Amino acid sequence: MFGRKKRKDGADEPAQRYDDEYGEYDEYDDADYDETEYEADEYDDSDYDESEYELRAPSGDDTPRMGPHNYEDVADRLAAIADQRLDLGSVILPVPPGGQLQVEMTPEGAPQAVHLATQHGRITVAAYAAPKTAGQWRSVAADLADTLRKDGAQVSVQNGPWGRELHAVTEGADLRFIGVDGYRWMVRLVAAGPSGAADEGQPLVTAARAILGETVVRRGDEPLPVREPLPVVLPQELADQLAAAHQQQLQAQQQAVAAQLAAMQGGPQPGIPTQSQEPPRRGADGSAMQQLGLN
Repeated sequence: MFGRKKRKDGADEPAQRYDDEYGEYDEYDDADYDETEYEADEYDDSDYDESEYELRAPSGDDTPRMGPHNYEDVADRLAAIADQRLDLGSVILPVPPGGQLQVEMTPEGAPQAVHLATQHGRITVAAYAAPKTAGQWRSVAADLADTLRKDGAQVSVQNGPWGRELHAVTEGADLRFIGVDGYRWMVRLVAAGPSGAADEGQPLVTAARAILGETVVRRGDEPLPVREPLPVVLPQELADQLAAAHQQQLQAQQQAVAAQLAAMQGGPQPGIPTQSQEPPRRGADGSAMQQLGLN
């Protein structure tokens, strides 16, 4: 899941493409996720009112405009509801009521992807560089469907609010991929959940489309290769939390390695008779081996 090799053009190796970009869904089980390291505090939606925070057209028009939106087109309206959005640099997202943030990190501790975990499944939104003309999603969807089928998934092309969507049934999870072409960008959402969760009309799909319809893409002016992922930038408070958690993990790993080396160096030496010793005393937290999680 972390730090897989990509080709120079920004595309993943075919057999790993959807795993790298969307995580490995071999087993859809939130219990296996390291929440203590990568999960932020639960989003507080007690004052959230979707009708109040929708991006609406200017000049007094109360009709919500369905996104995804260009940042430049909605920046003035976005400022008034910034506290109800998650700003990840290249994409700005609404967070569904009861949702939690899960940040996927590289081994070096840099953010790689941000997932929105809901009671129905997990939603991931990412933006990519694209040509000025539309059509990248159609090409990407065809490549993605081919890769999924080669990996044994059952894939069908379905129609959604923005046109082409992919529905995939894999051994570990059901997936729905939704893509939208914009001006020099393409945004792609994947919704992943247990069997049946990605079917048309299910709450996970409804939530995914609502999030994508309110997503804002900040493309920037920097020239980038086609299909290059736009960078993920975490809010400072969340970045500080994750940096501290990552540092604690590294320290714990170093301490565990040091303890193992010390135990090995203090063990029996070849050719030297050993003397019987008393078994190690158990402290309040268990034996040394138990504290290291090795038994």
